[in-house]
Amino acid sequence: MYARILVPVDGSATSEAGLAEAIRLARMRGGRIRLMHLVDELPYVPDGTAYGLTVPDLAKPARDRGAAMLERWSARVAQAGIEVDTMLLEGLGVPLSDYVNEQADAWKAEVIVLGTHGRHGLGRALLGSDAEQIVRHAAVPVMLVRCEGKPSPGHELPIARTAEGGSS
Repeated sequence: MYARILVPVDGSATSEAGLAEAIRLARMRGGRIRLMHLVDELPYVPDGTAYGLTVPDLAKPARDRGAAMLERWSARVAQAGIEVDTMLLEGLGVPLSDYVNEQADAWKAEVIVLGTHGRHGLGRALLGSDAEQIVRHAAVPVMLVRCEGKPSPGHELPIARTAEGGSS
């Protein structure tokens, strides 16, 4: 059970908390992890051409940062003795949940583990919730790891609380 763990990451403290929980789960179950990062290319840059910039020029640094993050985090997973691979995806205005759920299906993930801010009320209404959309449309279980603040001194990862299923 849960031998194939998909972990969407964006470099934030919340996705780092999700990764920490995925590592713990993989250790318990002898699982493997796929780290996934989405680079959402900008569909329109006003007056960018006036400065000689094009959309591909602006997207390259985001791709480079994403690739570097995946490399660092996959090394961390491998150092924990867990088999890991990465997927860097590029999109244009398609919701993250679509990419995550497509990747879960294509890779035959058994669980998706991701960090969440746990926003509610106005914050959730204004910002939306990628985690909620992933949960609503996933064909496999989703484990949400709620990030509860900044790391304590001497701790690499934020304190996390997990909740399987449900919304963020």
